[in-house]
Amino acid sequence: MSNLYVQSLHIHPVKSVAGTAPDEMEVEPWGPAGDRRWAVVDESGAIITQRQQARLALASARPLPGGRVALSAPGMPDLSVDVPQPGPLEPVVLFGKKVDTVVAATAAAAWFSSYLGQPARLVHLDDPAVRRPVDPDYALPGETVSLADGYPVLLATAASLEALNGMIAEGDHPEEGPLPMNRFRPNVVVGGPLAPWAEDGWRRIAIGGAVFRGVRECGRCIVTTTDQATAERGREPLKTLARHRRIGKSLAFGRQLVPVVPGTVRVGDEVRVLD
Repeated sequence: MSNLYVQSLHIHPVKSVAGTAPDEMEVEPWGPAGDRRWAVVDESGAIITQRQQARLALASARPLPGGRVALSAPGMPDLSVDVPQPGPLEPVVLFGKKVDTVVAATAAAAWFSSYLGQPARLVHLDDPAVRRPVDPDYALPGETVSLADGYPVLLATAASLEALNGMIAEGDHPEEGPLPMNRFRPNVVVGGPLAPWAEDGWRRIAIGGAVFRGVRECGRCIVTTTDQATAERGREPLKTLARHRRIGKSLAFGRQLVPVVPGTVRVGDEVRVLD
């Protein structure tokens, strides 16, 4: 398969918060460098995402040197947050499982508490090499992941988004389309001549200096119904995915990847399907 290329790259430093679209990113064994190393948690230690707080879509996080992040949000002063010093580990809960993290400075807690209107703290995943294993049903020994939903890298294709938007246009809620790619929060978007959903079958691909193992489809949730520019919820794409893209228990869009060979990936790089 030829003429496939990286159309865009995306890094989300804080889970469920808007991120950046760099021209290149360094892929580490647990995912893109700086991607989803931070998360917001509630009083109980449960990670807050757009599932609970759609307003997170309107906040943004920009990576700074040394792993720091710059936060901004409507009505809030900009805030730069340092990586916390090594200290006591704070277990937080993500999808019912505990992950050890380190709590960021109290200024970050005050910032997110004010913005979300509920008590909140910001935590940092200090050592992704050991803290959180990939789902053992799909992982190879030793594979780990950041605070992403389940896997290190999420890939989507422009061809599949175009096909999905065509389905939405012919469905019950055409006024909600077409949807932009940011509804799906991928790390890598692939462009070029490609049949819709071809990525479902990709078992091994090479991009730039990195090689990835294709693991499974990405099951989608209510976050995809959230307009990332307004934080308003709709019904699409879940209504259309339920009708046309149900794979097992998943409403599928995108391909979950695990890095096999870490390396640098750049916009414009050729995407080679190896298997």
